[in-house]
Amino acid sequence: MKNLVVLIMAGGSGERFWPLSTRERPKQLLKLIDSERSLIRMTVDRILPLTSADRIFIGTNAVQAEAVKEELPELPDGNILIEPAFKDTAAAIGFGAVITEKRFPGSTMIVLASDHIIKNEELFRDNVKTAIECAQNENSIVTLGIKPATPETGYGYLQIENKYNKWEVESAQPLKVLRFCEKPSLEKAVEYLNSGDYLWNSGMFIFKISVIMEAFKNLMPAHYALFKEIEGIEDITNAKGISELSAIFSRFTKISIDYGIMEKFPDIKVVPSDFGWSDIGSYTALTEFFPLNENSSLVNGVTVTEIDSSGNIIFSTTGKKISLLGVENSIVVDTPDNILICSKKEAQNIKKLLNK
Repeated sequence: MKNLVVLIMAGGSGERFWPLSTRERPKQLLKLIDSERSLIRMTVDRILPLTSADRIFIGTNAVQAEAVKEELPELPDGNILIEPAFKDTAAAIGFGAVITEKRFPGSTMIVLASDHIIKNEELFRDNVKTAIECAQNENSIVTLGIKPATPETGYGYLQIENKYNKWEVESAQPLKVLRFCEKPSLEKAVEYLNSGDYLWNSGMFIFKISVIMEAFKNLMPAHYALFKEIEGIEDITNAKGISELSAIFSRFTKISIDYGIMEKFPDIKVVPSDFGWSDIGSYTALTEFFPLNENSSLVNGVTVTEIDSSGNIIFSTTGKKISLLGVENSIVVDTPDNILICSKKEAQNIKKLLNK
């Protein structure tokens, strides 16, 4: 487990958790699950047993950078990597790889999201260790694939070479990924679940930086050329360096690492995992992590009266009492600036309100 670096992606806007989340303080900075720790704090704590704080880097943007620094004071300021523009994950991960390689040459990188929940953190770290060994010994790009529990249409899938019901999760060994699959229809998701040949794509990656840069060189040469320009910037934190970096970033094509690299790279491996993972993509996902009341409602931060009401999700940061009469399967969120009321079936569409 030597010479590791970690890149935590923390540039998301968390629009599906409005109004709790805002552009300045998105989902990863909220204490959604743990009353003492934000999601990004939980992510850092989860990986710290495998490395040290000076080897953990955060990819974010200028709007959120100060809040990230306040949340993670043990990280050096230079480890907060500010992307001048959102150009998707290929540019973000490549940028992070360039900067970390200059600081820690010859490293193996672990790429994590800042807003995922993992219940069994010890098993997670065991699976990461397995992935690291594969990445270092076989020069593979390795991901963690989640054993699907339901026919989920909100996740991408990985088709694997062996059925996952043939191995024990606790001792899972890397398997070859045959293809990446887009978020499916419900019918297709049921087919994937029943086949035993598919895992959820967690979006977590482990690779030697030399391997990912060679992949960029061969598969995304335009990105690679821009990374070499970034490599030549003397200091990305002073005015001159920030200006140079902004000019380079403006030339990136917006494309994900999945499309640009993962779907084309000849040796993608996956460690099948079952450590209790969720990307908590909407309010409805929170019901898995909180006890429900006698009306099967999730209530957080507020006193609620429910009459002929059930199956609701109710959050408040104001302390005002909330009373519901004849309300079912709805989301109610009360903050000092906004009140959200919507049906659960519209949970994935909350971001539409931000365009009004």
